Amino acid sequence: MTAQTEVMASDFVVPTVDISAWVTGGPDEAKTRTVGELDRACRSVGFVQIVGHGVPAEVTDGLADAIDGFFGQTLEDKKRYIRPAAENRGYSPPKSESLSYSLGVDPVTRMNDFFEAYNIGVGENTWPESPLAFRPQVEAHFREARRVAETLTGIFAAALGVDPGFFDRIAGHSIDVLRMNNYALEPGEIELGADLTGMGEHTDFGIVTVLWADQVAGLQVLGTDNGWHDVRPADGALLVNLGDISARLTNDVWMSTLHRVKPPVVDGTIERRRSAAFFHDGNGDALIETLPQFVPEGEEPLYDPITVADHIAAKLSGSRSGHKNTSAIREAARVLAAQ
Repeated sequence: MTAQTEVMASDFVVPTVDISAWVTGGPDEAKTRTVGELDRACRSVGFVQIVGHGVPAEVTDGLADAIDGFFGQTLEDKKRYIRPAAENRGYSPPKSESLSYSLGVDPVTRMNDFFEAYNIGVGENTWPESPLAFRPQVEAHFREARRVAETLTGIFAAALGVDPGFFDRIAGHSIDVLRMNNYALEPGEIELGADLTGMGEHTDFGIVTVLWADQVAGLQVLGTDNGWHDVRPADGALLVNLGDISARLTNDVWMSTLHRVKPPVVDGTIERRRSAAFFHDGNGDALIETLPQFVPEGEEPLYDPITVADHIAAKLSGSRSGHKNTSAIREAARVLAAQ
């Protein structure tokens, strides 16, 4: 059974949208069709399988090699690259984070997410000494993922009815981060009686996320039926989802969808899963206010204005420092309703 038929069996569908017309400069009719398809996906699911993105296979193959090479090292060697949580760079060991805290929701145990990660982004980075190919392979994917994200925001501008330069103004010097995740643990480290959490329930922080991932079970998306549904990337596709900034801009008409990772346990061990999420978050100093066309007459916006930097700081303080984010009231309520 394919990943897509598995999703459809539960009446939950992640739409597939071909963006090639926007990548290669296709005819206006094809571009218009893409705008409509992406707008419907953003309103109904918040997750999309993107094809026609133009990312070469050798780039994603190189990314996979880089992930394998770094995470295959000893924990002691990897811990050399830990940086302060507020910097959102470098290495994060297993069980050092709890993404559900970013929504103000208590996890099963305090910092219980069973994944390890490595972050790079715009500005200063920490690059591991080994493997030697890590930096060029990761930088190649970063450039491609950023291109895809910027292509998507061009389509977003058309779908939202704003001027073509709108996202250039709020994301022209965006806080972009690539987070590479690894969900493999050594045998014996798994408490089989616990509610294992590969990555806790969370929404992404920014405008849009471009995800490369293995076709391994684990990623689950919260549907409008308050049920969790398994999602895997289709062949050759990138999984794309909206973040909180897009929800704030549209007064929740576009969905910043809750998702999590529940790793499958096979013979007492967690099956390996790799992913790399590119977060296109927007300019740190950009003030995010709900677009007026999405606020019904006589009503107030669902969200107060906030800068991108302040929003991200509140979410990171929860996930990486263990402090509940008390401002994510709407998201927390959705998590609790699904439990």
